[in-house]
Amino acid sequence: MTADDHTALCVLGTGLIGGSLLRAATAAGRTAWGYNRSASGVAAARTSGFDVGDDLPAVLRRAAGSDALIVVAVPMPAVDAMLDAIAEHAPDCALTDVVSVKAPVAAAVRRYGLEGRYVGGHPMAGTAESGWQATDPGLFRGAAWAVGVDPGTDAATWTRVTRLAFDCGAVAVPVIAAEHDRAVARISHLPHILAEALAVAGVRGGDLALGLAAGSFRDGTRVAGTAPDLVRAICEPNSDALLAVLDETLTALHEARTKLSGETSLADLTAAGHAARLRYEAAARWEITALVPGADGWLAKLQEAGRAGGVVTRLDPVG
Repeated sequence: MTADDHTALCVLGTGLIGGSLLRAATAAGRTAWGYNRSASGVAAARTSGFDVGDDLPAVLRRAAGSDALIVVAVPMPAVDAMLDAIAEHAPDCALTDVVSVKAPVAAAVRRYGLEGRYVGGHPMAGTAESGWQATDPGLFRGAAWAVGVDPGTDAATWTRVTRLAFDCGAVAVPVIAAEHDRAVARISHLPHILAEALAVAGVRGGDLALGLAAGSFRDGTRVAGTAPDLVRAICEPNSDALLAVLDETLTALHEARTKLSGETSLADLTAAGHAARLRYEAAARWEITALVPGADGWLAKLQEAGRAGGVVTRLDPVG
């Protein structure tokens, strides 16, 4: 690989997602380095043989000199600090992120004047663990990786971000930022809230309830094992979309309670839930083909295909 291949990668934040990305990209043959504000995090990464430092300006100046793709891999509350530094030290670099919400990140990118070479990203993968010690180069294998296709998206940057997803073993799902946030409120953020509530309900049953708890309780509360501050950083920036789906869910639960109280029946909820689960299990990805980033109508094609369950699995070489 040469510098002209645009494979240089700079990862800001080497926790579970950023660190796993750094590992996967390095394994794919990229020249990759990173930044972490924690001295212990830096030491752990270096002990594992990875090029990670705690001098953010120096890390970014290296990115600027290498025309690296910069990946912001910090929780939403820390995004502004990263963008401020990027605007000062590497404003011309291609830029993406792996934050769990997209519209707030895009708004912050615009505030710092970095929108021209920004394409949002979000790999749909993770565990309840955190920190460098939890990183795994195979974390993204087979995962869906949301890649932004908002109006005005730069084709060259989009291609670089999509190729990064491929190098990490993922498939790319084209999505508009606001639509992404509404979708993940349902399938990622709401499950966190429900898991927390279920865990609390179990504990309130005392030692007997916990002693009897088995698979359904274990699986339903898995993500409640995530550090509380991280759950807040994931969910709170998406509060509008999360509130809407939470209200919808509370209505469904209230209707189920009414039926259970009046008719001793959960038939409606169980039938709807079972059908929904079967639809999820039957859902199949289909490949978006004949794609030429930058061609007339390419963004509109990707937007519509993403809504319909399409994914990008490969990009043909140019020329």
